[in-house]
Amino acid sequence: MLELTDIEAGYGRTQVLHGVTVPAGKVVAVLGHNGAGKTTLLRLAIGLIKPSKGRVLFDGEDITSLAPNKRVARGMAYVPQGQQAFGQLTTLENLQLVADGRRGGKALIDAQLARFPALEKFATRKAGLLSGGQRQQLAIARALITEPKLLILDEPTEGIQPTIVAEIEHTIMQLADEGINVLLVEQHIGFALEAAERYVVLASGFVAQTGEGGSAATSTVRAAMAI
Repeated sequence: MLELTDIEAGYGRTQVLHGVTVPAGKVVAVLGHNGAGKTTLLRLAIGLIKPSKGRVLFDGEDITSLAPNKRVARGMAYVPQGQQAFGQLTTLENLQLVADGRRGGKALIDAQLARFPALEKFATRKAGLLSGGQRQQLAIARALITEPKLLILDEPTEGIQPTIVAEIEHTIMQLADEGINVLLVEQHIGFALEAAERYVVLASGFVAQTGEGGSAATSTVRAAMAI
């Protein structure tokens, strides 16, 4: 659904991505060490930065020059790194902000509360008082309320307690079965490869390796990341 071809991009005079191509797939994992260009790639995918070279295709359409809001309208959703939420609003109010004005808004909220039972339990608690893992679940739930075709996730399990990591990993595995594609940046290589149909390893802004997902690729990916 999303395909990036020969992408070059950066910030000002600093080039971060050098001829990066990311294939389409139901779940595509982008792997690499800190500073490899992973977050820059996701920000480019959602339109927050523009490439100096290359093309971005989504659902067969060239969206290279399309603004972020228009990409969202076409079915893209982005969950940045950092468990972001409106801390002074309750869990439910955070969800209502996205659901308001959407057809079947209450049903969309109910579906995400069912997906993440902890959010239903703490529906009236201010988001700023939730644990980091619960805030991350809330951020993912807000994105899913938009009914995206593609969910872009940047380090969704970073700094989160293990029990909630397992729940988030399970959710990501389910999304492809529900017809939602995922572009995933993730440090847990084993999980990322298990979830992914395709993977890309970045090293200093270059593609070090690409391949099919699955646990059999783990040793190959670890070797590529040692470059």
